Amino acid sequence: MMPGVVIIGAGPGIGRSVARRFAREGLPVALVSRTGTTLDLDGVLAYKADSTDEDQLRAALDAAAAELGTPDAVVYNAAVIRPDAPGEVSVRAQLDAWAVNVVGALVAAAHVAPAMARRGSGSFLITGGMPEPKAQYVSLSLGKAGVRTLAALLDQEYGPSGVHVASVTVAGPVAPGTAFDPDDIAEHYWRLHTQPRERWEREVLHDGTASRW
Repeated sequence: MMPGVVIIGAGPGIGRSVARRFAREGLPVALVSRTGTTLDLDGVLAYKADSTDEDQLRAALDAAAAELGTPDAVVYNAAVIRPDAPGEVSVRAQLDAWAVNVVGALVAAAHVAPAMARRGSGSFLITGGMPEPKAQYVSLSLGKAGVRTLAALLDQEYGPSGVHVASVTVAGPVAPGTAFDPDDIAEHYWRLHTQPRERWEREVLHDGTASRW
């Protein structure tokens, strides 16, 4: 089987739409989620892992690589999305959110990007958000700021070897039929994956206005 895309945090919104978008181009798709669901998509591989459990996540990525080879693209789409004002939730809850929003992406990148770098190609794409922090969404604002920094760090580490690291910053609630339709958002991931190296972007903002591609 040819290498394909691995999507971590494969839910019914962006995850499903990205899976469909890459599959439309003939790439095999592997989904990693807490439930191990296939999202009712035909021909996809599904693996069960919690993105905060390092052993589970690494095992799922290894299983996907055993089937597909080193992936062409990895999309990290796991996130804890909830309103929480300063001091409203416990330290444990903040750490748990950080583990999903940022640390899981770091673990995944550290596990798969070195093989991509050795090959000299690949994309590691992270779903971002909160272009401006909001006091009503403390954990998400902190997490998405972390995603932005993480993308920069991973680009420094793996970009020179040919791995395109980027984030797609989604600046609103995802819902079909709206300005934040997941099918429209999925186009950013495909465009980033296929960008020529001399035009690589590290962050794309989907703010609900007219698309730029």
